[in-house]
Amino acid sequence: MENPPENATNYDPSRYERPSVTVDVVIFTLQQRELHVLLVQRSRWPFEGFWALPGGFINMDESLEESARRELEEETGVQNVYLEQLYTFGNPGRDPRMRVISIVYFALVQADKQILRSSDETPNVCWFPIRDLPVKLAFDHEQILDYAVSRLSSKLEYTTLAFQLLPEVFSILELKDIYEQILAEKLDKGNFYRKIKETGILEDTGQVREGRGRPTRLWRFRGSHPEKQFVFRWREDKVDKSDRQARDAESQE
Repeated sequence: MENPPENATNYDPSRYERPSVTVDVVIFTLQQRELHVLLVQRSRWPFEGFWALPGGFINMDESLEESARRELEEETGVQNVYLEQLYTFGNPGRDPRMRVISIVYFALVQADKQILRSSDETPNVCWFPIRDLPVKLAFDHEQILDYAVSRLSSKLEYTTLAFQLLPEVFSILELKDIYEQILAEKLDKGNFYRKIKETGILEDTGQVREGRGRPTRLWRFRGSHPEKQFVFRWREDKVDKSDRQARDAESQE
């Protein structure tokens, strides 16, 4: 005898296997002119003693972002940050306990504006430079972090994410410095100045900063500028520079 069609009165959710759902949070900052990520040390199985991204299981009565914010504050003390959903990771063997799907969020913050604290589940909380991470991270967090770093670099082309690390008034040189720290590479000075001004995202304050040499003009972020119109092709700086070097080499032959 065939089972009757499912409807609101006879639907039985226990007939289906269901995965668990977690959130993980990748928090980036800049320290000592390097990109860092916030990690927590686990005190429980699985991966006891391993460093991991902050995160945990969602509660049934909260949204994904609410869960991410709660876990982040409970495990690290970090709060009041703008979180953006990054990606969903769900390989069947990523968690030895059960089938777990993780929704990952990420943010770029100023470390000096956050007070870190540990918890029973995460006795140690620390900023790690991306180039000097622990040998092995818990779960698939190395894969998550690699993806997040790549995505962060790409987002500098079409979002104003880097401006979150600037004071209200800044020089273009300071903005260029932040891009270089995040990207871990040098950008052509002339191309950067020209292209960032072409975006229309900067407003001249009329102020200057005195120092050695010529006074430095100061700018502010034009918050009313629609972010969807922001396009900054930093990779073209590398191409332009490479083209010039190739032309110079040819002219010397």
